[in-house]
Amino acid sequence: MMHLRKSSDRGYADHGWLKSFHSFSFANYYDPQFMGWGNLRVINEDRVAAGRGFGKHGHRDMEIVSYVLSGALAHEDSMGNVESIPPGDVQRMSAGTGVEHSEFNHAPNQETHFLQIWIEPLKKGVEPGYEQKTISPATKRGTLRLIASHDGAHDSVRINADAKIYAGLFDGAETAKLQMGPERKAYVHLIAGQLMVQGQKLQAGDALMLEGEDMLVFEHGVNAEVLVFDLLP
Repeated sequence: MMHLRKSSDRGYADHGWLKSFHSFSFANYYDPQFMGWGNLRVINEDRVAAGRGFGKHGHRDMEIVSYVLSGALAHEDSMGNVESIPPGDVQRMSAGTGVEHSEFNHAPNQETHFLQIWIEPLKKGVEPGYEQKTISPATKRGTLRLIASHDGAHDSVRINADAKIYAGLFDGAETAKLQMGPERKAYVHLIAGQLMVQGQKLQAGDALMLEGEDMLVFEHGVNAEVLVFDLLP
């Protein structure tokens, strides 16, 4: 089964300082057909205006991954972490029993563009945790680089979830294949450019929801950047 989710079909919210596309139901956007996919619950594509941000707020029992595309995101939380997340970095926050944090764009004249991803945890009630890693563009070029996993394999961030996240950059003749377990679900989110996946042409913001696929094929990219999720059924 394969379902194309067009960029223009996503939910959208314009708060002035924050413009956000919602791949799944979130806040005031609700569509019972799109409540998540497998254990993937949220993908928000956020653009935060210069000098603005999310004030301190709480989360619990959710794995939250931030992937910055441009600008920088200042993070501060109740665990004592004070970090700046630049483009290319992957940040993981395990909310567990409860954590408060804030996210801010301190730049005076540049917006911050990032993806916020929520994945349902494998175990609830764990101790909150934080991890951040730099993933160089070279390691994503023409391949799918593991950036998040349950066991932290291949220097990925470790998440408390039965899921894997891959990132890739594709242009021209660059191609890649990803073996999937037949019982797993996959979600392909194209961040930028154009890319052919399973014979389906994707444009920036488009996504593919897949299940029952043994092998995913990525080809014919045009300045493409993609995230791929290997998920619970």
